Amino acid sequence: MSPAALLSALLLTAAPSSPGQKAKSLAASRAWEELYLAFSAGEASDVPTPQRSTVATALQKGCEALKDEDPVMAYSLGERATVYEESAGALRCLARAARKTDQRATAEAALRKGLAQYPKDGAFGLELGRLLMEEQDAVGAVAALEKVPAKSKEAAEAKRLLVQARAKTTEETAARREAERLELRMNGATSGRPTVMVETQPAVAGQGRGNTRSASLNYESGTGADGMRTRSNSRFVIRYFNNDRDFGQRAEYEGRIVAALDEAYDFTRSMLGEVRHAPVDIILYTLAEFQTHFGAARARAVAGLYSDNAIRINDAAELTPQTKATLVHEYVHAALDEFCGGYGNNLPVWLNEGLAEYVEWRYMGGEDPERSVRNSMARAAKANTLPKLAQMEGSSLIMQRNPAIAYATSAVAVRELVKRGGTGRFLTMVREVGQGRPIDEALTEHYGKTRARLDEDVRAALQ
Repeated sequence: MSPAALLSALLLTAAPSSPGQKAKSLAASRAWEELYLAFSAGEASDVPTPQRSTVATALQKGCEALKDEDPVMAYSLGERATVYEESAGALRCLARAARKTDQRATAEAALRKGLAQYPKDGAFGLELGRLLMEEQDAVGAVAALEKVPAKSKEAAEAKRLLVQARAKTTEETAARREAERLELRMNGATSGRPTVMVETQPAVAGQGRGNTRSASLNYESGTGADGMRTRSNSRFVIRYFNNDRDFGQRAEYEGRIVAALDEAYDFTRSMLGEVRHAPVDIILYTLAEFQTHFGAARARAVAGLYSDNAIRINDAAELTPQTKATLVHEYVHAALDEFCGGYGNNLPVWLNEGLAEYVEWRYMGGEDPERSVRNSMARAAKANTLPKLAQMEGSSLIMQRNPAIAYATSAVAVRELVKRGGTGRFLTMVREVGQGRPIDEALTEHYGKTRARLDEDVRAALQ
């Protein structure tokens, strides 16, 4: 410990100080390791609201000071700074330190959050555009760079990169068209419509042969032996009954489904930093069809479900905003199943459903349940009657006394974990639990808490 840091520590032990004073003093002494240790395990709620900005500013200073010489410690300080206050400076420093330590998913998440919260700060759009260009996502880079304000100091550089990104997008479009043309020639097609399908084993047992799955992102359409329409690429295999639609109606319906699924894929990637690699079946039912397959009671209770490697959507005759949100929710379940090596069922139900519900909230534009559910949760938190996480581990949440509160409580628990350590740490823990590690053991190692302590965090967040 340096003499200045030692003097600071002696002064702090000699007289009680507030968290804000402590953080400010350690930052003034450049005692960055001591500063991190002092605030590495606490929650934002442990610090009085007026002092959180002071603590965050001190941690951000450490991040800025160390981002070149010690990017790992800089990342840790930046991460903790955003826990106490998601200021523009803290998010920028976290993103830069994350890139230096090759934690690109965290960097992207921080930049997207900064872009949403500070649209007038051109640094977020510029840095996000650069990152996406490096990841060969020219379309995403164009979208980010176009959001850099014209009068910002970053505008000139953003404009230069935007020209490159648009050119790259044009090249990719041309390359994709050429690949599609060659694919048609290899398949022996004589027109612009694919005529030869790649037959695979059905993803749902007992549905016969004739299902199709493409190896490219180009969607192919057909009809399975079971009478269901199929449209597939390397990400999704969409299935639904014709329901008396003519060709024009099918084309329009499938087009909207494709757009919704691509949006679900892209949003999940932006939230979690990664997505499922194997294709997943998407089975779309009308309300009557869902009732026939799963019963009237379940049709009334659920908007969709993930089972047997397939996402099954209830009442999908029309694609409403809620149907699209359900697609996102169920796609997260499909991704988690793959992240856990096919053992997604090993996850506690609250952990699995909580992440899917939280991502759905974010897709719908918020971080909380709808107002009526939140009000009910606040009353339950005050009365200490919220469902405990340990009570939501093995059976479906629709079996809980109040399913809406059970889903929302699970999502708030996940939200609190993600806020503390980002999605990278969270998914690392998820993979361990999916492979059989006890949940309390994993929570203790990654977050320094048990389910019981997390229950307390949820209750505090609601009050």
